[in-house]
Amino acid sequence: MTTAIDTPAEAAAQEVSAQGKARAKRGETLTGWAFAAPFAVLFGLFLVVPALYGLYLSFTGETLTGAGSGLVGFANYADALRDPDMWKSLGNTLWFTLLSTIPLVVLSLALALLVNLGLPGRWLWRLSFFLPYLLASTVVVMFWSWMYNPTLGLINGVLAKFGTAPVAWLQDPKVAMISVVITTLWWTIGFNFLLYLAALQNIPEQQFEAAAIDGAGKWRQLFSIVIPQLTPTTALIATLQVLASLKVFDQIYMLTNGGPAGKTRSIVQYIYESGFTGYRFGYSSAISYLFFVLIVLVALAQYKLINRRSAA
Repeated sequence: MTTAIDTPAEAAAQEVSAQGKARAKRGETLTGWAFAAPFAVLFGLFLVVPALYGLYLSFTGETLTGAGSGLVGFANYADALRDPDMWKSLGNTLWFTLLSTIPLVVLSLALALLVNLGLPGRWLWRLSFFLPYLLASTVVVMFWSWMYNPTLGLINGVLAKFGTAPVAWLQDPKVAMISVVITTLWWTIGFNFLLYLAALQNIPEQQFEAAAIDGAGKWRQLFSIVIPQLTPTTALIATLQVLASLKVFDQIYMLTNGGPAGKTRSIVQYIYESGFTGYRFGYSSAISYLFFVLIVLVALAQYKLINRRSAA
């Protein structure tokens, strides 16, 4: 048996080829970094640097006036954990999350099912459900502030025709949070509706035909075919909705400003007020990082729950 031995010319050619491939790979790498560099710079400048600076502030006594600046260790975190107003605001946020997430999942699914049945003018239904989601928060708040007006509002005007006493929707502590939830529901349900509608349209029609041949009715098909097929979409919507509700700020701040008597003040609003009204930047930064840890824990818990259900 003989072994082929490369001639010096062939060895040189192979070395040149290898060097050329290495240069080409380095060129591709540099090109990739060149395209990613603008985003990386902006990401670092507007997200990473402020996040790290905020973490630093949480360990200082920094104020808007500059008084009391300097490292204070974990004093801000200890103060936050002892602050009853912080816990009250967090409780309001969790209550809003519970009240808003369930109907935003259930009602969006119901609307998607109705439209997917083949109602006349489906494009109009899709547009009417999704259009509010495109509105700015200020427009939504102006519209609903008029609707909730105790004397001139449309809602109380309709109730008066049935002999019902007017309701102070945004001033009554018993109904203020419910009013904010209704506004949020009308404003944001369109996004979840579209996600469910897209998922419904991806279910193969053959499954429904086979079920009908086996004698399964509409309700049986709903619970045996549709609901199981929509489980990943439901998990996604529930996760996004919980995270969005925990960060609620705009509609509460503009509708009630956290009132009445702090019944609707969210934790994000309390962070804002601590920093820009109470001038305690270090303290507000500490609360924001405690809240960040809570959001991470909620997201991880939902992720594990979804994975466990998927495995089952």
